[in-house]
Amino acid sequence: MADTKPFRLTESVKAAGCASKLSPAALDKVLGKLPRQHDPNVLVGFDHADDAGVYQIAPDQALVQTVDFFTPVVDDPRTFGQIAATNALSDVYAMGGKPLTALALVCFPDKADLDILERILAGGLSKMIEAGCTVIGGHSIRDEETKFGYAVTGLIDPKKVLANAGAKPGDALLFTKALGTGVISTAIKKGKAESAWVDAAVHSMTTLNKRAAEVIQQGDFRIHAMTDVTGFGMIGHAREMALASDVSFRLHAGSIPVLPGALECVRAGHLPGGLKNNRDFAECVVGYGDGVPDDLRALLFDPQTAGGLLISVASEDSSRLAQSLNEANVPAIRIGEVVPRTKPLIMIH
Repeated sequence: MADTKPFRLTESVKAAGCASKLSPAALDKVLGKLPRQHDPNVLVGFDHADDAGVYQIAPDQALVQTVDFFTPVVDDPRTFGQIAATNALSDVYAMGGKPLTALALVCFPDKADLDILERILAGGLSKMIEAGCTVIGGHSIRDEETKFGYAVTGLIDPKKVLANAGAKPGDALLFTKALGTGVISTAIKKGKAESAWVDAAVHSMTTLNKRAAEVIQQGDFRIHAMTDVTGFGMIGHAREMALASDVSFRLHAGSIPVLPGALECVRAGHLPGGLKNNRDFAECVVGYGDGVPDDLRALLFDPQTAGGLLISVASEDSSRLAQSLNEANVPAIRIGEVVPRTKPLIMIH
């Protein structure tokens, strides 16, 4: 009897994880045409290109709301569920909020094995429990491509919202985690990823930004802006922060952390479609110094899943913040600084 080829989640979809999202150019074109609603309680809306929306409900309390779902980035169903939950929760942490409740979003083939769906949901629930976020319901539809994620609601102090606007010249730019989940996920889909690369990427994508957010919230650091680096890549999210803050960024190529195998994946051509979309949209605002290698240039546009936090903090507080994050087992490194607005918007050297 012929061997049956094992079912692989990543082979069942056209694009993996955050690389499956619409291009930033398409979103920018559509969202720019929508009318603006005027509600004084909206502290952060979709017109800010921020990580989540913030809606004030009391003088000292606001809701922070986000939604995120995508196609599988790995083949193990439980791990995919964990990654999807980690990614959805990240936007609340990036705003300085605390996740409270979540609604699951499920797209699943009508005739697929329900055991796979159960394992996806169980994986997601395990991360929601770790975050202290209660899953109170959800919605499902039949779809030939599996997709999973959550709509998450959290609480935040209106006076302590960490938006992507507010970065100041002289600030240091810190980054947690490392780049490369998009290209490694593409290599996984092609069956070309080495086990060590997969293990490192999965560890990154299943690590909540909870501990980082707690260090930031509990400290007295002068943090002026923050965002998480996800589907639009490092440059895409840096661009949003720089434009919102009316400043420019200088990034140090040699300081930007990358996952094991990420540059090898770029050189082997394991590039997700989202990387090309990001690069086509945002590279026009980037300048490169001599010696910045081509593989790293490409990786800066790699769509990240459950990526790290990009933090603009007063330079005098940056070393203390990095040390506090590292002591909490959160990798954090200074990758650049904020300068007055100039051209190019983002300079890599």
